[in-house]
Amino acid sequence: MPLTINREVFITCAVTGSGATQDRSPHVPRSPEQIAADCIAAAKAGAAVAHVHVRDPETGAPARDPALYRQVVDLVRASEVDVVLNLTAGMGGDLVFGGPDAPLPLVAGTDMVGAEERLVHIAECRPEICTLDCGTMNFAEADYVMTNTPGMLRAMAQRMRDLGVRPEVECFDTGHLWLAKELAREGVLDAPALVQLCMGVPWGAPNDLNTLMAMVGAVPDGWTWSAFSLGRDQMPYVAASVLAGGNVRVGLEDNLMLDRGVLATNAQLVTRAVEVIERLGARVIGPEDVRARLGLVKRVPL
Repeated sequence: MPLTINREVFITCAVTGSGATQDRSPHVPRSPEQIAADCIAAAKAGAAVAHVHVRDPETGAPARDPALYRQVVDLVRASEVDVVLNLTAGMGGDLVFGGPDAPLPLVAGTDMVGAEERLVHIAECRPEICTLDCGTMNFAEADYVMTNTPGMLRAMAQRMRDLGVRPEVECFDTGHLWLAKELAREGVLDAPALVQLCMGVPWGAPNDLNTLMAMVGAVPDGWTWSAFSLGRDQMPYVAASVLAGGNVRVGLEDNLMLDRGVLATNAQLVTRAVEVIERLGARVIGPEDVRARLGLVKRVPL
């Protein structure tokens, strides 16, 4: 496959995520005010897109309360800083089994709801983008399964389409991208689609360049894609993604460190990504260019 560098790159900053990182760094935002502030700071540093989860403000545990999303969205939209909001729709599909000898009944941590409920906050907040995790997979935890059946994904994709919100198809493995192409063939997912290649998440696509390039090669012509990896590989994947023709994602959802022993902020990770991109001879584009490229319409405060 020839090397086709992307000369105009947009950065997504995933500011907090839903992993158990809230007590591993004081910079992981918890409250709606902190999450909104990090979205704004990331945008000032060069991120065109802010990818948002919410957390319980007291404990930092992942949450899917629509009121928390609404607070974040309202605060960001009321600011003077422009950024494309990308809200997760990945929660509400969690199954935790009881163990190898007694898998049923399901145990604490299970949170499985229908397509409509998984998208309540999307309907209320109307972000420009929301995620569609395009497949079921085992995560690193022994008995936890992230569940996204083809039927659930068809229902969610159709609902996103009805709401006028652009899906970002998150592909954690090659089969997820295969399903995304099938949804586009069926007309449930509008093409050209927006894709996020999620590398190195146990137990999805392994974190190696051969697998990345296999996934890149499977992205249909005309689709827009980004890629990211975790931890110390976050910045190398900024370079790898740009060199392979894609866009990039950084942020505390995927990596807590700026350098060895140095905890990062979201803005610092975006600043570092900008430096990498520009040293490769590419240009970082802003939210208006992203809207023009993806056919998005900027939402205004209600």
